[in-house]
Amino acid sequence: MNKPLPELQPLPDAERRHVAVVGAGLVGLCSALWLQRMGYRVTIIDPAPPLGDASYRQACSYGNACTFAPHGVVPVAMPGVIWRVPGMLLNPLGPLAIVWRYLPQLAPWLRAFLASSTKAEVERIAGTLAVLLSHADAAWQPLVTQAGAERLKRHDGCLYLYKTEAQFRAGDAEYGLRERHGVAMDLLDQADIRGIEPNLAPLYHKGVLFRDAYMFSSPRQLAFALAQALVTGGGDIVRGEVSAIEPRNDGIGLRIAAKKILADHAVVAAGAHSRKLAASVGDRVLLDTERGYHVLFPQAGNLLSRPVCYPEHGFYMVPMADGLRAAGTVELGGLAAPLNPKRTAMIREGVKKLLPGAGEGSDEWLGFRPSMPDSLPVIGASRRLPRITYAFGHGHLGLTLSALTGYLVSQLVAGRIPAIDLTPLRPDRF
Repeated sequence: MNKPLPELQPLPDAERRHVAVVGAGLVGLCSALWLQRMGYRVTIIDPAPPLGDASYRQACSYGNACTFAPHGVVPVAMPGVIWRVPGMLLNPLGPLAIVWRYLPQLAPWLRAFLASSTKAEVERIAGTLAVLLSHADAAWQPLVTQAGAERLKRHDGCLYLYKTEAQFRAGDAEYGLRERHGVAMDLLDQADIRGIEPNLAPLYHKGVLFRDAYMFSSPRQLAFALAQALVTGGGDIVRGEVSAIEPRNDGIGLRIAAKKILADHAVVAAGAHSRKLAASVGDRVLLDTERGYHVLFPQAGNLLSRPVCYPEHGFYMVPMADGLRAAGTVELGGLAAPLNPKRTAMIREGVKKLLPGAGEGSDEWLGFRPSMPDSLPVIGASRRLPRITYAFGHGHLGLTLSALTGYLVSQLVAGRIPAIDLTPLRPDRF
């Protein structure tokens, strides 16, 4: 699965320009670093950048499961998902749920989501994801080295568990997709699972270990390390919210409160907030939001050796530097609604059953995954303003694909032919 990427050749001095990157999540940070490696002068703009203060916990990149997932070839919309929609509406605490009050706004996205769930579409999408994932690690390694973040990596794989044979067999279609696309998987029985994760309650029948998966022990420390590498290389980080992107004859203007930043090119990597910015320049992008939750168990960080997921429950339990993070679930409900404490309570109760020694959770968090209906990111130029490049919509693969996205963005901005065909990822595909 791990394939190399062509080495990027820096631009001649005469072609080096100023690029503004809107968004300091992992996609924005990685895009900025790859652009800087290409020779561009880079400015990142974000209302809560990773600068060492508490404001960064607002960011989606702060609260994720921090898992590199080369097994992520399976889109969210699989064949038969249409029959789950009534349950998604009726059970607000399910692993995949819809906030019914948000349904009118969600309807266009949901129609495209269901259209993406046909067998032919799923095969096409999985093939595209497999190509991206096959290069994802190669794109991460130079940035990890540059940022001195190798110390944060843990190479112990990722474990999926099933309580019954029926639950395991319900995933046959997903595992068939993974097998066809070369995902490395080991089937584990009860004794195998007990041997590698003895602190789990014995509520499992079978498991699958994705041996090529790895994790970073702290998404906060990873983001800080990447940001510091950018600044050390001469980049700038500006705290502020971009309210408008304005075309100019000689470039792009980005309005922040009472001032404006001028750049030759702009990269929009603002996650779930990118749709508004794209609309401001006349591009309609069918992006919406998956509301993801986590609960931190600070005394349980040493109880597991790797990320563990019961698909039935819809969240990962991940051992991190600051404790065990139980992160995940999908709630389709937009950006405005507050955290639903019943969902975090559901995660708390799930962890108590699955990992009895976890203790009490002390921290709750809600973040917004930027998601496209077909589970593929948006990487490509604006139709209206070629000086704008879009990089968002990564759903559950934000960390996994962020470095590769940055690599591809740097090629697009430089006018080079991308190393991967980006046609399936174009902003106007819906």
